[in-house]
Amino acid sequence: MGSKNKLKRFKENETFNNVIQPTREEVVSGSFPYKGKWNSDFFKNNNPIVVELGCGKGEYTIGLAQRNPNINYIGIDVKGARFWRGAKTSQEENLHNVAFIRTQIELITDIFAKNELDEIWITFPDPQIKYKRTKHRMTNSDFLQLYKKILKPNGIVNLKTDSEFMHGYTLGLLHGERHEVIYANHNVYKNEGAPSEVIEIQTFYEKQYLEIDKAITYIKFKIK
Repeated sequence: MGSKNKLKRFKENETFNNVIQPTREEVVSGSFPYKGKWNSDFFKNNNPIVVELGCGKGEYTIGLAQRNPNINYIGIDVKGARFWRGAKTSQEENLHNVAFIRTQIELITDIFAKNELDEIWITFPDPQIKYKRTKHRMTNSDFLQLYKKILKPNGIVNLKTDSEFMHGYTLGLLHGERHEVIYANHNVYKNEGAPSEVIEIQTFYEKQYLEIDKAITYIKFKIK
């Protein structure tokens, strides 16, 4: 993507009422205005809140929001030029149950209050295969504890990935730490039983993976 295109998207993001781009200082200082108030002050309803971490172009956030108008969806990514597409689509389709935040995922406990979320989606994260990158894996123990803080007691986490490594690593960790694995599938398009939202919503890159017959995996779990 050219720099002119990026600048254009950054500018357009600033005009969208469903895009929030706080500074890091605002977030870590505790002055982020929607923490604990997403339902009352932003969405102005009491519907469940679901977050997609590392939302990229926002395909999953938008796809879920289209299917479930009585659920609020928030996509988070540090790259605003990526989620511009999702933000623009939600504006064009007049989706009122969608928001996008430009921030780092490790700051989510400064963005959301305890027990504020009902569900989290992690779609096609970087598997961070090298051992020294373990701390950056989005399903490592530290991240799971962050998610636990902001999820309701029975909150759900969904991991969808094309990485056999990430799938295996996460399953092993979940079993080792005695978390509750509700459903696991190492090839959702070849095995029956995958939830409809797992196979009926596809990201741009997922479609490319499927063209070369790359397996897509999925895990649904609760953090104990």
